[in-house]
Amino acid sequence: MVSKLEVLHELIEPVVKGQNCSFWGVEFLMQGHHSLLRVYIDAEQGVTVDDCTKVSRQLSAVMDVADPIREEYTLEVSSPGLDRPLFTLAQYEGHTGQIVNIQLRLPFEGRRKFKGVIKGVEGEEIVLMCEEYEFLFPVDTIEKARVVPQS
Repeated sequence: MVSKLEVLHELIEPVVKGQNCSFWGVEFLMQGHHSLLRVYIDAEQGVTVDDCTKVSRQLSAVMDVADPIREEYTLEVSSPGLDRPLFTLAQYEGHTGQIVNIQLRLPFEGRRKFKGVIKGVEGEEIVLMCEEYEFLFPVDTIEKARVVPQS
């Protein structure tokens, strides 16, 4: 069964690429009767407000036709920023050596939140060094992950 996020990903990615940006990820946050669809875009030269506006306009048109979200929602297009969320194995691997905050879908050893350094990716698992312990988290057990910006 295909998830709503997978359907959204398939609709959104070609639109973003068509605007000369790269698709970083998507979040769909249900908030009662009004939800939020947040699309993250990136570009080698950086993301501008104009990039976000162009992608937003194109996405709005595609979403109106495809209608994958039945309830009322707000579309937000932005750069992932310095504290960028991580969605894919490739993104985790690209941030090896960096500190991240990870929140799991279900508790592991009595907790859901972990902060540590990404040591790498092994198969479908993220290797996280947290304090003096090394954890392997299957990517599909991670609800949210964000890079911790370093000064």
